[in-house]
Amino acid sequence: MIVLKISNASEVVASKVGKFLERLTPDSIDHATVEDQVIKKMIENLAAEGIKGEIAAINGLDLEGEDLSVHKELKVRKHSTF
Repeated sequence: MIVLKISNASEVVASKVGKFLERLTPDSIDHATVEDQVIKKMIENLAAEGIKGEIAAINGLDLEGEDLSVHKELKVRKHSTF
């Protein structure tokens, strides 16, 4: 299993839509938007290589260094099979 944590979602959104619009959107929307785009590109690239699998965006996990914390509100936000 691979875990990917995106730590600069707000900066990515700001660079794409501008600082003013980024300030108007909550960080949770920024993270979801960036995660969705990363998932889309990962699926495209992995499928092009013939790799099959599943990918999910999960709320309630926290990765800090080598520690992975699971919170009680663990929820699959998005799931795709490729």
